[in-house]
Amino acid sequence: MQTLIKYNEMNVLNEKELLFLQSALTLENSYNSTAEIIRWLKERNQKVEVEITRIKFSQMSSWLFDEKSTSLRHTTGKFFKIEGINVETNWGEVESWDQPIINQPEIGFLGILTQVHNGILYFLMQAKIEPGNVNYVQLSPTLQATKSNYTQVHKGNKPMYLEYFLDRENNDILLDQLQSEQGARFLKKRNRNIIIQVKENIPEHEDFRWLTLGQIKQLIQSDNLVNMDTRTVISGIPYGNHAKQTVDFYNVMNHSTALSIQAKMLASELDRETAKHTFDEIIHWFTELKAKYDLDIKSKKLSDVEGWEITENSIRHKKNKYFQVIAVDVMISNREVKSWNQPLIEPAQEGICAFIAKEIKGRYHFLVQAKLESGNFDILELAPTVQCLTGSYDTAKSLNTLPFLNYILTADKEQVIFDTLQSEEGGRFYREQNRSMIILVGDDFSTDVPHNYSWMTLNQLKTFIKFNNYLNIQARSLISAITFIEE
Repeated sequence: MQTLIKYNEMNVLNEKELLFLQSALTLENSYNSTAEIIRWLKERNQKVEVEITRIKFSQMSSWLFDEKSTSLRHTTGKFFKIEGINVETNWGEVESWDQPIINQPEIGFLGILTQVHNGILYFLMQAKIEPGNVNYVQLSPTLQATKSNYTQVHKGNKPMYLEYFLDRENNDILLDQLQSEQGARFLKKRNRNIIIQVKENIPEHEDFRWLTLGQIKQLIQSDNLVNMDTRTVISGIPYGNHAKQTVDFYNVMNHSTALSIQAKMLASELDRETAKHTFDEIIHWFTELKAKYDLDIKSKKLSDVEGWEITENSIRHKKNKYFQVIAVDVMISNREVKSWNQPLIEPAQEGICAFIAKEIKGRYHFLVQAKLESGNFDILELAPTVQCLTGSYDTAKSLNTLPFLNYILTADKEQVIFDTLQSEEGGRFYREQNRSMIILVGDDFSTDVPHNYSWMTLNQLKTFIKFNNYLNIQARSLISAITFIEE
């Protein structure tokens, strides 16, 4: 840490980047140790009353199928609706299909308040229960709210700390991005990912605690402790862009850990110069793919969606594939509204999201795929090497047809540097978790890859995250788990 501070005096890092990097390299918390945070999450789980009950669609008091079953929507017309679409594309083996999808055009807040304590940037995190969470309480952003929520369409209380996000004049904006949601489930959905540094003292509620960024990343190494919304917000955090010589000097000054995986990840994050492909080459590759492939979406009545059926309990695929839409009645004692009912998406199976990483030119590169999903805002997004959601990914067909899937599933233990179960967003998805992995490969793994794949450093990925609709939420989730601390 002292080395980094000296470099700041030489104007290598700006103040914002230094604050983020110091926090990412800090596990010691003078307020809450990581063990205490885990105990606090368990305590909140035990103390808050929660009851989630599956019900029939007809039992939902505020939701209905509109005339002729065009969509399943809230009686106010707010929040979101489940509608049908037809998809036509020249991407992949399947050229056309029907499916239900979530249409939620509102842009919500995924926001984290930060404050400097004793020279370290701390993040105000929430122990929040969503009705679809597998373990109820997960570590969430300070504010996690749709526009319908924070404008109180539900006639409940305003979310805690909302005022800091609506009136930002006296505070510093450290990060502000529009980022996409799950493209296979949401129709062109985006949320505002924002981090604010607050100068005044902030009162701490019993459901909130201060953590360093290093602690948050440490907690992501465990199953289902940090929710999807936290992961997407911190994935975009910048740590700076530096010349190769500067990054190499960091490693020399920190020679005891210079060859560790964590130090090499930090080098891949900071080095703006060393990469297999230039930024312009990647833009050309991605633009050419977008120009080559089409994605045509047409609205369709839910009752006419081919291959799907509406029952009293679900909207489901006739072969029980992919996912189903269910109805739940919810009671959570510490929410702005204590009880409500709503639709949720329930997966058919657990999925897998995995990156392959390889050292090229002395820097870790990640194997990224350009992936088309029905709800993508702009046809394609950059995705993990393998992304199989809510589908049986270990079938003979999948192993033979999905690039790199078999390699990832049969990788040696020594190659696996990250392997956990991580939840999807519990406000829309019912108990969905996917296996998240990062696999390191050696020189025997070829750099030659299919036309819709490319090698990118962490620095390049972070550059693309700054812009809307480039990296999908699964890729961002995996990036958020990368830690720079050798424990």
